Amino acid sequence: MTIDKSTIGGIAIALAGIGIGLALDGGKLAQVLQPTAALIVLGGTIGAVMIQFPLKIVLQALVHLKDVFLNATPESDYLVQNLLRYAYKARKEGLLSLDAELAKIKDPFLKESLMLAVDGVSADDLRKMMELQLDYQGEKDERIPKVFDAAGGFAPTIGIIGAVLGLIQVMQRLQDINEVGKGIAVAFVATIYGVGAANLLFLPWAGKLRIRIRERQVIQEMTLEAVLSIINGVNPRALELQLSSYMAASPKRGPQKVVNQ
Repeated sequence: MTIDKSTIGGIAIALAGIGIGLALDGGKLAQVLQPTAALIVLGGTIGAVMIQFPLKIVLQALVHLKDVFLNATPESDYLVQNLLRYAYKARKEGLLSLDAELAKIKDPFLKESLMLAVDGVSADDLRKMMELQLDYQGEKDERIPKVFDAAGGFAPTIGIIGAVLGLIQVMQRLQDINEVGKGIAVAFVATIYGVGAANLLFLPWAGKLRIRIRERQVIQEMTLEAVLSIINGVNPRALELQLSSYMAASPKRGPQKVVNQ
């Protein structure tokens, strides 16, 4: 795992831009650091999200949040090397010779696909079975970004609720005009928190997670096509050309460390 410089850099630039703009406008950082407003927005948003989604999905979204800040070790190149090696071995020694490779494979999707192939499942049946699994997993994965999309929709509204609550408190102290001005300023901080959290955190997180999910799907689609080609006895050189199209759809993210698949 490596730190995603785009995510960290983007958050830093956004906060720096807002902070510098505030300072140039004569404001102070202390004016927007309001724990009460943050509690209202954060607590209200989390509560609304938990009402919309089952707790299991919310917890899954929190677990997958690491994918926004960390890049998984790229594996596509090494996976292609393994798939080509399996293709050469199957062409030379027969499909059953790949049975010895199954114990070394760590990728569940590849292992299951290859195991079915070795067991004699036809290419058509294997495609139907694994595509059904891909569709099911895709539906489950789609729920993860939707959690943060929902949070991005709720946060600004919760911020308005926080602002209104602040204004209610201000109206109870109308006799002190000096306190009224300060109170109004503090009240609107909740709106800033709501809009800021939605547009700087929740919605961008959802977008990044969709990219990560699609990258994994491309790898699995590539794996399935390779296994089907091995079953059909496609020439390994032709298979290499076929896999290159999937490699183009799955961008590399830095140097790789070779690991067993």
